[in-house]
Amino acid sequence: MLKLSQSDYLALRQHGEETHPHECCGVLLGHFDNNGAKSVSRIVRCGNTRADSPHNRYQIDPGELIRIQREGRERAEDIVGFYHSHPDHPAQWSPTDLAEAHWFGCSYVITSVEKGTATITNSFELVGSDEDDKKFVDEKAEVV
Repeated sequence: MLKLSQSDYLALRQHGEETHPHECCGVLLGHFDNNGAKSVSRIVRCGNTRADSPHNRYQIDPGELIRIQREGRERAEDIVGFYHSHPDHPAQWSPTDLAEAHWFGCSYVITSVEKGTATITNSFELVGSDEDDKKFVDEKAEVV
């Protein structure tokens, strides 16, 4: 389960609306709870550095990701997930999303943005032991 505040939930959806018709992306910082849930304490917007097809792909600059991870650790936060938008497409993971996902145990939140308005937001957890058996499973997202 992924737990995030109403303000963080609204902020990541708004990010998708602002970047439409391109995909937005960002990082979820927080804590892995003892019961297996992930609690988000902060979201960090990232720039989509994908120049070839930003309308249906995203990429977070590796240097930016390292900086976010370092700053999170200074606050005793872990990267618990990522988010991105699907402009004018469903809030379901794509084969490309799975191929480019590498953070096992993390949440991948996808918001469908239809004609500039955020509609459905879904969360998926990346599970498996390595690249050969990884998969996304539906994950409950609780807005608190």
